[in-house]
Amino acid sequence: MKGLSRPTASAPRLNAALRQVLEARHHDPFAVLGLHRRSDGEVLHVLVPRAAYVRLGEDGPWLERVEGTDLFQHRLAEGETLPAHYSLIWEDGHGNRHTIVDPYSFPPQLPDFDLHLFGEGRHWHIHRLLGARPWLADGVEGVLFAVWAPNAERVSVVGDFNHWDGRVHPMRVRGGSGVWELFIPGVAVGALYKFEVRAQGGRILLKSDPYGRQFQLRPDTASLVTAQDTYRWGDAAWLEARGRWDWLHQPSSIYEVHLGSWRRDENGGFLGYRELAHQLVDYLKPLGFTHIELLPITEHPFDGSWGYQTTGYFAPTSRHGTPDDFRYFVDHCHQNGIGVILDWVPAHFPKDAHGLAHFDGTALYEHEDPRKGEHRDWGTLIYNYGRNEVKNFLLASALCWLEDFHLDGLRVDAVASMLYLDYSRNAGDWVPNVYGGNQNLEAMAFLRELNAVAHERHPGATIIAEESTAWPQVTRPTYVGGLGFSMKWNMGWMHDTLTYFSKEPVHRQHHHDQLTFGLLYAFTENFVLPFSHDEVVHGKRSMLGKMPGDEWQRFANLRLLYTFQFTYPGKKLLFMGSEFGQGDEWDESRDLDWYVLDYALHRGMQTLVGDLNRLYRATPALYGHDFEQEGFDWVDCHDAQHSVISYVRRDGDDFRLVVLNFTPVPREGYRIGVPRAGDYQEVLNSDSQHYGGGNVGNGWVSSDEIPCMGHPYSLCLTLPPLAGVVLAPMGG
Repeated sequence: MKGLSRPTASAPRLNAALRQVLEARHHDPFAVLGLHRRSDGEVLHVLVPRAAYVRLGEDGPWLERVEGTDLFQHRLAEGETLPAHYSLIWEDGHGNRHTIVDPYSFPPQLPDFDLHLFGEGRHWHIHRLLGARPWLADGVEGVLFAVWAPNAERVSVVGDFNHWDGRVHPMRVRGGSGVWELFIPGVAVGALYKFEVRAQGGRILLKSDPYGRQFQLRPDTASLVTAQDTYRWGDAAWLEARGRWDWLHQPSSIYEVHLGSWRRDENGGFLGYRELAHQLVDYLKPLGFTHIELLPITEHPFDGSWGYQTTGYFAPTSRHGTPDDFRYFVDHCHQNGIGVILDWVPAHFPKDAHGLAHFDGTALYEHEDPRKGEHRDWGTLIYNYGRNEVKNFLLASALCWLEDFHLDGLRVDAVASMLYLDYSRNAGDWVPNVYGGNQNLEAMAFLRELNAVAHERHPGATIIAEESTAWPQVTRPTYVGGLGFSMKWNMGWMHDTLTYFSKEPVHRQHHHDQLTFGLLYAFTENFVLPFSHDEVVHGKRSMLGKMPGDEWQRFANLRLLYTFQFTYPGKKLLFMGSEFGQGDEWDESRDLDWYVLDYALHRGMQTLVGDLNRLYRATPALYGHDFEQEGFDWVDCHDAQHSVISYVRRDGDDFRLVVLNFTPVPREGYRIGVPRAGDYQEVLNSDSQHYGGGNVGNGWVSSDEIPCMGHPYSLCLTLPPLAGVVLAPMGG
């Protein structure tokens, strides 16, 4: 461009609209920038900060700078025309040349119909339109940016492609939708960006993309433009089978994992999704777990939140790689017969300045009133579930993980905090609903819609509630008044059981009801039996550390506990490390104590969990009626004196007898009633020497025609100390 005659600046000719654009506070820059017909002809206005000179195309005229500004203009001569999408060539103060296609030459890109659906809260794939998407507009490649910020005075796209300058790319707002959009030609995949929001009153906010699909590694918080999904999946057979899967009557044994601390690399850093896929599958497949449940891998700023304070509801965390790396993780698990469930958090969100809090300067995603909009004990904000666009945001996030990442289910965190308006609040610090009650009616409606839509669109996928109260019908269909979840964590059983096991065996006879009470409600919901991450942190000790007694008794107690869990009605969940008796509490900043597998008792614990999984999965009597009374009968629940319980798990005529001795006293000649005469085989004994036990047991035993416990026949057994035995009728 050297040697060409360049124009001088013109005297200012600025009307109010041009001044607003220059001051980056115009709500509709398209009304000013670009080519416009006026009474005195057509005039082109472009705003190019840092430009020394601007020219129309290679051979076109120079634009005239409005003196003292970064605004350039060109008045078209009579008969002069411009292409529909003209190029601008500009030179910066260092002599560098840049070529751009003017973004303000393009019409609106988002269809009105989609924006209307979003406003109604019914656009299940709004995440494929809002955010940042590679886009082809009139044959021109670029990125379409869109964000919902209805109360903003101005919104701009800022990024590494415009020096993070909010003056360069102000967006247009689409009518009454509150959605701002801008197509920027030439922006490429991998570009960093945020949205600069000018709130009413002039405050400037810099926000990450709520619909972003990838983010910088913390502590940086910019969003990344990602390519359209072209990952080539190899799990078609898994998905087809899942669509026919009767999960109600199939075994589910879930291994709960925090990817950041399961294993680390040799330098203590995070492993990638692809490495984790192979290592986890190689570890878990022989142990027989059916599913992996991930603590939230949705993007989050603070490691110590374990992912439960999410800022990126559509993005796998960059700690372990890219979105396609995570797709590989899921794909590899599926191709090896292991499902993947994600812990998903619609109950609250953090106050980080770059996140959703006061997104457009107002309480947009949350409630303004802290009595409704804030969890003070968590320091987080509560979604306004009654607002259509907020509900749509969350529903689209859920479906994104099920559809775009092929996940097999979601575990919904902290459901109780969503359902109760007075959750963890003092009197007077909450607002009743319209009927004067403490139920959050909007959250109830949201959860019902979540479950109805997810189950309808993804048969076989499961939506699991972490709900810690006695709220009725959590796992009953919405059409009968339920919330519609597939399953619910059985927190009552977990608390009662762990409280019982914390007692010294000599005192357990006085707490026998903590073992038996759970059967009064065991079939009122579809329960998962969880020993989760929450039980091994914050001074609660590891699962092994909770057990009383000397080393031998602690391991025996834990083996007994898992035998109880795997034979009790309900699906199973164990947190990582619990399967081999991790000694220390879980610490998210380091990996598990894998070295303990050098010791026989820890290896024995791991072997038992593998055998329990295999027995459970191979025995319909232990899983076929997990949620139905017909799958369970007490043999004897009253022997508090000896701290022994016995029951039958059944599937039709097939059954297994389970006898559990919660004291360190071996009991010989213990008579148990059975419903059928014949020989019985001990198919599992948690006191086996293979698990580190004393090898007290029975092997094979024949029934006697001696009535006992309401049955016409009985067995005379030897009960090993602090152990459980499972017996199968011969041929059963």
